[in-house]
Amino acid sequence: MLNIGIILCGNGRFDGSEIHETTIAMLHLVRAGVELHCFAPDAPQWATCDHFDGCSTPETARNMLAESGRLARGDIQPLSAAKVSELDALVIPGGSGAVKNLCDFAAQGGNGEVIPELGALLRDFHAAGKPIAAICIAPAILALALGNHGPTITLGACDGVALEAAAAGANMVECAVDHAIVDEKNLIVTTPAYILGSGIGEVDAGIDELVRGLLRLLATSPIGRA
Repeated sequence: MLNIGIILCGNGRFDGSEIHETTIAMLHLVRAGVELHCFAPDAPQWATCDHFDGCSTPETARNMLAESGRLARGDIQPLSAAKVSELDALVIPGGSGAVKNLCDFAAQGGNGEVIPELGALLRDFHAAGKPIAAICIAPAILALALGNHGPTITLGACDGVALEAAAAGANMVECAVDHAIVDEKNLIVTTPAYILGSGIGEVDAGIDELVRGLLRLLATSPIGRA
């Protein structure tokens, strides 16, 4: 059975992982017969947002691991426990936390940095020839971590946000909400999801394509890279 790591960073689109994107990806993966393993950094979120009005709240920032446990129904481990030798692929859902908790792309754009433990994990997966999938805004993380390899990714439209990812070294392509982009060379799959989508039905179609693309890469991926 394939073992897929899901990288989370909170619970909710304004300050953590996007709930619909996470749940849809997990559902399609489980239906394909894979084993899921959820991980999140054991560290504070950048902020806490009220998801009713979208505003930041003055309370102390919540812990990413604790908040992500809500999405994973408690079946989650610290990101430090994720090992390339024990997983076959990674999936990173979107949500603002992807570019504020897992990296600082939201503030620094193409000059941003990925948090060290995730950056190291992504580089290890890439070096081992193991696929990585990223949803919505999360492909920006791959631009920062793997930009020197020129990954082909999508953030939906080729707008200012995409230009920032391109500045980090990524090859940006446009993609409809119901499709996914597969980078055969770098073994990366991305889809726009809620960057473009107006509802759960639209993003489901694209995430389904992303999971199908990821499984195809897993069926054909090399053992490693030179």
